Amino acid sequence: MAPIQPQIDTSPKVSDEVRKTTCYMCACRCGINVHLKDGPDGKRKVAYIEGNRDHPVNKGVLCAKGSAGILQHNSPARLRAPLRRTGPRGSGEFEEISWDEALETAVSWLKPIRETAPEKLAFFTGRDQSQSFTSFWAQNFGTQNYAAHGGFCSVNMATAGIYTMGGAFWEFGSPDWEHTKLFMLFGVAEDHDSNPMKMGLGRLKQRGAKVIGVNPIRTGYNAIADEWVGITPGTDGLFILSLVHELLKAGQIDLDYLSRYTNAPVLLNGDDKSPDHGLFLRDDSGKPLVIDRNTGKPAPFDQPGVRPDLAASYRHAGVTHRPVMHLLAERYLDNKYSPEAVETRCGIPAARIRRIAAELAHTAFDDPVILNQPWTDFRGERHEQMIGRPVSFHAMRGVSAHSNGFQTARALHVLQILLGSVETPGGFRFKPPYPKPAEAHPTPHCHSKPNSPLDGPHLGFVQGPEDLALLDDGTPARIDKAFSWENPMSSHGLMHMVISNAHAGDPYKIDTLFLYMANMAWNSSMNPRGVMEMLTDRDENGAYKIPNIIYSDAYSSEMVAYADLILPDTTYLERHDCISLLDRPISEPDAAGDAIRWPVVEPDRDVRGFQSVLCDLGHRLNLPGFINDDGSAAYTDYADYITNHMRKPGIGPLAGFRMGDHGLTHGRGEPNAAQLDSYIAQGGFFTAHVPQEARYFKPWNTAYQDWAVSMGFYETPQPYLFQLYVEPLRKFQLAAEGHGDRQPPDHLRGRMQVTFDPLPIWYPPMSDGHEDPVEYPIHALTQRPMAMYHSWGGQNAWLRQIHGHNPLYLPTNLMTRHDLRDGDWVRVTSSHGEITVPCAHMAALNENTVWTWNAIGKRKGAWALDKDAPEATKGFLLNHLIHELLPPKGDGLRWANSDPITGQAAWFDLRVKIEKSAPPKESQPVFPPQVSPVPPAPRNLRWKIGK
Repeated sequence: MAPIQPQIDTSPKVSDEVRKTTCYMCACRCGINVHLKDGPDGKRKVAYIEGNRDHPVNKGVLCAKGSAGILQHNSPARLRAPLRRTGPRGSGEFEEISWDEALETAVSWLKPIRETAPEKLAFFTGRDQSQSFTSFWAQNFGTQNYAAHGGFCSVNMATAGIYTMGGAFWEFGSPDWEHTKLFMLFGVAEDHDSNPMKMGLGRLKQRGAKVIGVNPIRTGYNAIADEWVGITPGTDGLFILSLVHELLKAGQIDLDYLSRYTNAPVLLNGDDKSPDHGLFLRDDSGKPLVIDRNTGKPAPFDQPGVRPDLAASYRHAGVTHRPVMHLLAERYLDNKYSPEAVETRCGIPAARIRRIAAELAHTAFDDPVILNQPWTDFRGERHEQMIGRPVSFHAMRGVSAHSNGFQTARALHVLQILLGSVETPGGFRFKPPYPKPAEAHPTPHCHSKPNSPLDGPHLGFVQGPEDLALLDDGTPARIDKAFSWENPMSSHGLMHMVISNAHAGDPYKIDTLFLYMANMAWNSSMNPRGVMEMLTDRDENGAYKIPNIIYSDAYSSEMVAYADLILPDTTYLERHDCISLLDRPISEPDAAGDAIRWPVVEPDRDVRGFQSVLCDLGHRLNLPGFINDDGSAAYTDYADYITNHMRKPGIGPLAGFRMGDHGLTHGRGEPNAAQLDSYIAQGGFFTAHVPQEARYFKPWNTAYQDWAVSMGFYETPQPYLFQLYVEPLRKFQLAAEGHGDRQPPDHLRGRMQVTFDPLPIWYPPMSDGHEDPVEYPIHALTQRPMAMYHSWGGQNAWLRQIHGHNPLYLPTNLMTRHDLRDGDWVRVTSSHGEITVPCAHMAALNENTVWTWNAIGKRKGAWALDKDAPEATKGFLLNHLIHELLPPKGDGLRWANSDPITGQAAWFDLRVKIEKSAPPKESQPVFPPQVSPVPPAPRNLRWKIGK
């Protein structure tokens, strides 16, 4: 008799329903399938999260963070209801109140200042991914004091990219993963774009392409690179310009590409007596001029049939005017950029620099990618093939979070362009709606009036001193001093300076600080101790120097304790969100894309999505754009806004499933009441594919330009030249030299003349002029771990098992010199403060660098963690060693610890000294525990899923 076989269900039912939405556990915006089961109470609960295989971003791949979203959604740290402070600021003592009471309290603070002085509201948001909406709200309130997190993240990278080539890395574009043969990463950690990056690197490895990682620390992507370059922090720009030197010296640059698509042939005013010295020569309509090889005469750069000449100069009225290419060659052929001149400073041997330059040249010019795809350029010339240089680059915060980061990022973009590897097969490719030149963006607006909306968008790209956000007396118009002489090109604002400036009343006092999802009392600020003191400091009358603080977050972060009013947000699975083409879309180089989040489950607490709360506040405050003519609410909630708002005729937050004359359309169209339902049915996203003939050479390709107009990215075709030489920088130099009506303060003139060079330069980090490198010889850095994202992951029960605490990693020579072993403790001292922390050995590390994971350390009482949780006892922040201002240097001034061009926080300029320490009971410094507004977490997290 045959044995009895057990009946095994090999495909058990995982869930009662699957709902598709967009992940929010990092900034990738991956597609996820959320599996739900009916609980004992009849309500559906999250049982399992997996990647959506149909999604264009991740194609089913999901990382540890994304899978752990179920623990984020069920976190014990979730806020339960609106809160009003009852104890002193910082104590964490609150009482629960109703939403009506909370909103009326907010109105009672906001309405009087809108009626008298709207600038007294400072409204700043973290990574909310809805900045087109929050800026719209702030603009209609009338305050100029709005920005998001970019000023302390990667504004150098984004701004340098926009001014140079109309886009930058990550959200603006990506490598051509299918054709790249040599890929270089600069300063890239593992937290941004992690799933697409891992997938792309996998494809490169599969094809045998070479990967070079340039980073002082060899983790993550750099650990799997074929070659690791352990560069000295802050010297990436010098290394890059040495590569440029070698390429120019060998004649290995793409001259045809430079002449056709960049401003290398544009003529510069050579009259050193002219107030326009160094600016472009232009025709009567303002078009930059080149010398046409066909005629030998000046012509507009975009004139049909013109062939720009890189070599010719133009002599007129006794003055010789030369093209940009002449200046570029003269500068970078200078021996100060030779490998021998830079090797000691960069920590990279000269022979290795030469060999990497040779590899770049060989891959770009001896092994091109040729696609048999005809296309037509903006001058009307037909090309039968698309010829590409299969070298691509990627960079992030590691190079940009320095006080020389803007020019370093510019140098990297110029390197790409000299190789002809931007928007060509195998190189770097833009993601729609980019490319967009700086001129296509608005300039910043700052003129507030009582009871009126602001005169235009808050943020933008200045084209010269005339666009600065200054009051009539020349002082900064914004509380963060963005777009002032101190930081003229600060396109994302300076969120890290808001609390310090508001506390000092410099440039003026504010009344209400309104923050969303920005943990400014802890890991998102330099100098956390000082910031906590500023938030609690009182004036001579006993009133808080910052009178009112409103904060919205989903979780009980450290910042919650310092607010007067808490507006509790939902988790990302309980809300509507719009990942919009107006803001930060999910596009890929071959397709424009946007996406939504929607409430796949309903909240079980008295919480509301923050954007819906802003709609309600907009109605209660009678803000234009948020009320109808009869005074009723224009939008019942954020979903209503997403569906029905139109930024301009035919253009709304979402591009897909709009109403056209003959039914559904995309790009331009009228609102569609069923639009969100269509997105949900599609899987939470929409894509519109770029036509085949438009996929490369986008800034100059007439097919792409026409498609972009049809999608609503532009109103008319906008072809432009890449800006090797950035004219707005020269305009600020001219002002510093004494030209023009708007003049900088005298103490800034010398710095502006040096740092605002229109061709990329390298200069030592600003801290080098304020600190003694002999006393503080070691560089100290942080990185985001792949399993964490800002503060959020540090309260996630699954992710905490990966990173429950963080050591300070030391290279072999420092471990040996200080007689250290893994688990020993070290005292780390900067010019600002000291910490005492556990250490560990890491051999794959620049020999003069120490580092740790960021945002692991937590303050006791926050995030519903136990008071003895390792995050609060062994975890730590380097932030305690960093100040928002540089040490005094005897000139009577306190200079900002930031890039002088953009104002980006110079997190990675930190220098320290170390010494072995006896083990303390806990990492130092220790702060008193905060009282938590949420109950303590249970020791074991369990909940019933399914019946």
